[in-house]
Amino acid sequence: MELTLWMQWYQLILEDFGFKRDDDELSAEILNNILDDVGSITPQDIDIKDKVIVFGAGPSLKPNLADLKKMDLDGFTLIAADGSTTALLEDGIVPDIVVTDLDGRMNDIITANQQGALMVVHAHGNNREQVEKYTPQLVNIMGTTQSKPLASVYNFGGFTDGDRCVFLAMALGAQVIVLSGMDFGKTVTHYSRPDQEDGPADSVKEKKLKWAKKLVEWAVANTQVQFLNISSGEGVLGVKTLNPADLSRW
Repeated sequence: MELTLWMQWYQLILEDFGFKRDDDELSAEILNNILDDVGSITPQDIDIKDKVIVFGAGPSLKPNLADLKKMDLDGFTLIAADGSTTALLEDGIVPDIVVTDLDGRMNDIITANQQGALMVVHAHGNNREQVEKYTPQLVNIMGTTQSKPLASVYNFGGFTDGDRCVFLAMALGAQVIVLSGMDFGKTVTHYSRPDQEDGPADSVKEKKLKWAKKLVEWAVANTQVQFLNISSGEGVLGVKTLNPADLSRW
């Protein structure tokens, strides 16, 4: 998504949630300063395959993984949204890239990083303390923001960890994007909220998921990327839902 267009989405999101752009930009500046000290990677440093699987932390994630771990996934780049990293590691799968605003189970995110996963760390107004605490513990990091990009902090579009994975994959040149665990429903798993049991989404989380779905549906309708869905939650307009086993022919 072009930055000028994303900023129109961003303004609507700020107004809907009552977030302050200044808070986002301050957090991004802190992240940028840390990356200047510890070093960072750029989009040009990241090679992805034409086919990408994006893992959200929805209820269908674990059933999807039960099928996927039996398959040869070498033909796909695996991008995990934050807390879904824990579920992947439980099934012996290390994602290639983790997109995180640092509110997943951080021990698992750090473990994935130590095992080779690249980190795309997102700064927003509500995670300043996490940015300061955890970013220096990571390696092979690229920073992102939902506001003004900076020298070491990029803006590819996207609001939640899941849809930011999608926009990142598009920016890096993916031709096929498979959605897994991207349910967009009203149930939140403990992978998404590590301090809670699986249960109904609160009103803020439900609203975030609605925005995430809108953004993914925009991507489906406005790009040449082919989207496939193996999630069992709410469907995404214009995207065919497949059984995970059918991915072998893609």
